[in-house]
Amino acid sequence: MIEKWVTGPQLTQFYTRTYLPTSGPPRALIVFLHGFAEHTGRYSHIHPKLSERQVALWTFDQRGKTVVKKSSWGKTSWSDQMQDLDWAVKTAMKEVPGVPTFLFGHSMGGGEVLSFVTQQSYAKPEYAETVASLTGVIITSPLIRQTTPAAKLLRWFGGKVAIVSPYTLIPADVDAKYLSHSPEFNEAYVQDPLIKSTGSLKGLGDMLTEGEKLLSVGCHQWPKKLPVLFMHGDEDKVTSVKATQEFCERIDADDKKIIIYPGGYHELQSELPDVRQQLVSDIVSFVLGHISSKPTMEPSPSAGAGGTSNINTSGDSRENPISSAALEEGKATSKLTS
Repeated sequence: MIEKWVTGPQLTQFYTRTYLPTSGPPRALIVFLHGFAEHTGRYSHIHPKLSERQVALWTFDQRGKTVVKKSSWGKTSWSDQMQDLDWAVKTAMKEVPGVPTFLFGHSMGGGEVLSFVTQQSYAKPEYAETVASLTGVIITSPLIRQTTPAAKLLRWFGGKVAIVSPYTLIPADVDAKYLSHSPEFNEAYVQDPLIKSTGSLKGLGDMLTEGEKLLSVGCHQWPKKLPVLFMHGDEDKVTSVKATQEFCERIDADDKKIIIYPGGYHELQSELPDVRQQLVSDIVSFVLGHISSKPTMEPSPSAGAGGTSNINTSGDSRENPISSAALEEGKATSKLTS
């Protein structure tokens, strides 16, 4: 892993990580955006698994975090984040040149990626050029709509206050026990000193509004030739799996696929080992299947982990949900480094 501080838009200093394959040159590049109130370090257990399959990965800590130099906690907006995303893709492609590039977002990062690709807000010619340079898009548990939406009156009041005080911080708690079925990861989230359970009125308002806008505006503006893979757990208590399904159904894309993980919570990358392993396999299969003339499918790590993934199908629901036996075993054996 290569760590760097890189100067981005508005002279902001962004912390970045690059994972390069050790067994040969990269066959593809993934540019990854993390979710709300977290950071790249929470993916240290999963990102190396992708580089082991000859897929390079570049990621950065997003604006509005105290670990980002010249950026205060919560001081962000959707406009700033779209500018940062464009910069991120271009920067990553310079660091890992000459290979197909895939844009990958989780949760809030997923909403950002979908908004950027559809150009539903803050559209610019240079952004459209960046989208045109992509080979594919990967999305996990995107924030299109909350599973339990915030009260409309509260949203309205917050929007009014944000006009005069946009960066006022308010509570934005996520119940850690619903992040995954892995107690160790959930507890690590709670104890992480880099995570704060607050957000700014402007940042939160933009995030929720732009997510919902995807179902009314963005879904009609998807680039028809750009492949996309959606992955979501059907027991996600944070972001709505139904909204992800609706968005997938509405976009006019020649090559779209959605995989539903039965029993999966919000953070599939933090679930029990067999789910994490399947997630990596599904991602790599999608990537390799779109960089060669003939799809290269990775074998499933186990016959019961969900079966074969088929590129160019509209949906795939994993056959076996997370069983109670697997949960009990995971409590005893799942490790943060696995």
